[in-house]
Amino acid sequence: GVIPPFANPVGGSYGQWGAAWWRWALSIPASTSPLSDETGAFCGEGQSGHVWFLAGNFGGESVRRCRIPQGKAIFFPIATGIAGAGVYDCDPSAPGVPCDVNALRQGLAGVLNTPILLETEVDGRPLQNLSAYRAISPVFSITYPEGNVNGQPAGSYQPQVADGYWIMLAPLSAGAHTIRFKAALDIYGMFVFETELTYFITIDNQ
Repeated sequence: GVIPPFANPVGGSYGQWGAAWWRWALSIPASTSPLSDETGAFCGEGQSGHVWFLAGNFGGESVRRCRIPQGKAIFFPIATGIAGAGVYDCDPSAPGVPCDVNALRQGLAGVLNTPILLETEVDGRPLQNLSAYRAISPVFSITYPEGNVNGQPAGSYQPQVADGYWIMLAPLSAGAHTIRFKAALDIYGMFVFETELTYFITIDNQ
C-alpha cells in the first residue's frame, strides 16, 4: 500500500507533500499541536483534502490513537527537517543573517544524507529500502498562528525548504491498523536526535 515517490501521489510529488506537511504542522497553535501531542487527541487538527497527515514529535517516543475517515491517503515523515526564515536560520527569525536557499539546503543535507536509523512498519510489516523515499521540497512559505510552537510572531515567513524521508500510504481498509516509524540522526556531531512514533489507527467506515 505504499505509493512510490515517482508516482506523484494524489496530485503532487513527495517533495511537494513534504512542504504541505510542514505548512500544516506549523499552522496549528502549540496548545493543540499534533507535534507535541502525547495521546492522539489532536490528530485531526487542521486536516483537509484527500491526504491525512500524521505528525512526528520533538524527540523521544510517542504513542497516539487516531481516527481517520476511510478513503484518505496517509502521509508522514520517518525523519525530516526544515530550514529557513521562520525557524531561526535567517532573517527575520535570525536577524542579520540573509536567507540563502542553497546554504539552507546544504545544512539540511548535512544531517539527512547519512541517517543512523530509519525504520517503518505498517501492521507489523517492515517497509524496505527506506532511503529511496528521500525527498527535497521546493521553496515554500509557512504561516504561524498566535501562540505557535516556535514562539515566533504570527504571520507568514519565506523562504523555507524541507528535506526528509517520507511515506505515502494508499487508503487503508476500514478497521484497526498500526503504523510505527522511528529514526535517529546525527546532528552535526553534537548530539543524536532520536524519535519514535506509534499510531494506533481506526479507519472509520463511511
